[in-house]
Amino acid sequence: MLSKLDVCCRFVFYRETDTIELSSMSKLRFEVVTAAFAKKAVEVPDCAERPSDYFAVKVFNREKMFKYLPKDVYSKLIDVIDNDAPLDSSIADSVAEGMKRWAVENGATHYTHWFHPLTETTAEKHDAFIEHNGKGGVLEEFSGKLLVQQEPDASSFPNGGIRSTFEARGYSAWDPTSPAFLMDDTLCVPTVFISYTGEALDYKAPLLKSLRAVDKAATDVCRYFDKNVKKVTTYLGWEQEYFLVDEGMLLARPDLLLTGRTLMGHDSAKNQQLEDHYFGSIPKRVAAFMKELEIEAMKLGIPAKTCHNEAAPNQFELAPIYEECNLAVDHNMLIMAIMKEVARRHGFRVLLHEKPFKGVNGSGKHNNWSLGTDTGVLLMAPGKSDKENLRFITFVVNTLAAIYRHNGLLKASIMSAANAHRLGAAEAPPAIISSFLGSHLSSVLDHMETTDDVVKILSKRELRLNIPAIPELMIDNTDRNRTSPFAFTGNRFEFRGVGSEANCASAMIALNTAMAEQLTIFKNEVDVLIDKGLAKEDALVRVIRKYIKYSKPVRFDGNGYSKEWCEEAMHRGLDCEASAPLVFDRYLDKESVEMFRKMEVMTETELRARNEIKWEMYTKKIQIEARVLGDLALNHIIPTATKYQSSLLDNVIKMEQVIGKEEGDRLSSGNIELVKQMAGHVEEIRRLVAELVERRKVANRITLEREKAIAYHDMVAPMLEEIRQHIDQLELVVDNELWTLPKYRELLFIV
Repeated sequence: MLSKLDVCCRFVFYRETDTIELSSMSKLRFEVVTAAFAKKAVEVPDCAERPSDYFAVKVFNREKMFKYLPKDVYSKLIDVIDNDAPLDSSIADSVAEGMKRWAVENGATHYTHWFHPLTETTAEKHDAFIEHNGKGGVLEEFSGKLLVQQEPDASSFPNGGIRSTFEARGYSAWDPTSPAFLMDDTLCVPTVFISYTGEALDYKAPLLKSLRAVDKAATDVCRYFDKNVKKVTTYLGWEQEYFLVDEGMLLARPDLLLTGRTLMGHDSAKNQQLEDHYFGSIPKRVAAFMKELEIEAMKLGIPAKTCHNEAAPNQFELAPIYEECNLAVDHNMLIMAIMKEVARRHGFRVLLHEKPFKGVNGSGKHNNWSLGTDTGVLLMAPGKSDKENLRFITFVVNTLAAIYRHNGLLKASIMSAANAHRLGAAEAPPAIISSFLGSHLSSVLDHMETTDDVVKILSKRELRLNIPAIPELMIDNTDRNRTSPFAFTGNRFEFRGVGSEANCASAMIALNTAMAEQLTIFKNEVDVLIDKGLAKEDALVRVIRKYIKYSKPVRFDGNGYSKEWCEEAMHRGLDCEASAPLVFDRYLDKESVEMFRKMEVMTETELRARNEIKWEMYTKKIQIEARVLGDLALNHIIPTATKYQSSLLDNVIKMEQVIGKEEGDRLSSGNIELVKQMAGHVEEIRRLVAELVERRKVANRITLEREKAIAYHDMVAPMLEEIRQHIDQLELVVDNELWTLPKYRELLFIV
């Protein structure tokens, strides 16, 4: 008997091709669309009806560890995972053997070290579970040495000048805090990736260091309130936005295929202006895709919780339950990979570019960030007692101070060539980092800032703030200002500026390190006052009040899209730079370098190398877009426009022949004007493309990566929009039968 899940998923979609009207698109577009829309059924693997029955079946989690590892090995490994105990190399062989046995029993034939290079994607090199058996055959083997460390070479990965040719190899090292998992027939072992000389060449290594730094600093501060706290964990809940397009449509758009976004295309008459797509009924084909994606995610231990339509047509969102930050980052990288695979089985392609379509909302990845103790306390949540609420205020105010102190760095952590299209538009957080708290919490901080007699001690164990509102804080009454890039939303902060295709680790490294530094500074200042004889509670409040005043410029509850806010932000001293190559400079500010050094997260050498990579990647992204647009303009757009001009002129000549020159000229005047109009656009496109090529040549002669990136930003990128304007005008007037590229009205709506 088929389960409800089987009924939903066994047949993914069915669409008759005869619903497409040939009159609405060219023959080429019709062919690629029918190829994608042809009657098709996709088999989804059978699985239990309840997610709890198949959750994490592909993960070597604690349940499998307990089953496949000796008890003493299991205990030591859990101590490493939970308590940051040093990894005992003597247990590596046992762990590797148990891991291999589980993997082989589940169909694995290969293993790989899975890591996050500085490319915003993941990397893996597959090796088979085989070694010579000494008898002319092979046996399945996976040793502790192979588990703990490998040399994947990976000399072609970005390194920012860290590695010389003779030092090109890199090393991957096992991260036991993130469980191994199965992808098809391969056991994937999450690892860090470092250079021959020890510098981090990935996102995971500095992320783990930043998590350790904030754990230590936050634990020290927590002990003012509870001596039993031994560990503070960083939690992350990401919200992944994405677009779906029919695969045939994408294959007919070289710009989408090669750059991830449409470099041309006039607005559809209807897009998102009716606000009818957001949270609307999910199309059946999309719902089937979402269901299979959710199943695959659950099998990999990703707690997929929410899915819905987003604001723009064809835009959707997936969000999981919150997890420990390192694991959440790994899961986000996994979900981006598997959604692409699942989408193709459903005749879709996933677009993760932050701005694939002009005129509709782009895609972000809100990072919901919070801290929690091993005693079960969420540090960003108001409590039930006065003492708990003082702790809450302590961590909120230190967060504000951290994002104010490193305002520009946080923006640099989310900036990219793609995300630059989204930030600052009236659809996403502005490219100015500010924090929204809501009127209620803001009034509490304002009151603390100005009230002299703030603290009254009732007993040694109980603290009461002389602010009546605090015990009944109702933070959820805030209006959750959607224009704020860093908003407080009840028991966490939501970092909304992160781009949809970005690795969450970039933002989390900057935020966690800034928070660790701020908490360290805070504790030192409190301890100084206590050493001078001030009561602990008085010392805490005095320093809190200092940082309420200090961080006040970063607090903004108004409209972040307004021009007035940009002007006010400059007066407040916030970073208002919008040029991506210049924003990257914030990583190399003296304050940033010193912060990363003191918190032992990254060295100056590593920071400089990463910036070289950021500038190089920015240049290459714009360079590719410029080359693709030039090619399409010269080989698709101009020939199509010229062909239509010829047909119009042929019509003029035939009109003259049939009804006479005078009457023919009068009736054909509109066509003649249209030919002139099109000729003007064609000529401008030719001129601008030629100029674009010359500007690229000038920029390419620059040897310094930073200066080259600036040149591409200032000289090349603006021309893409100029050329696009002329192409989009041609799209409006050229015969639809002749236009070879699918239009927005065809790309943006799934039926």
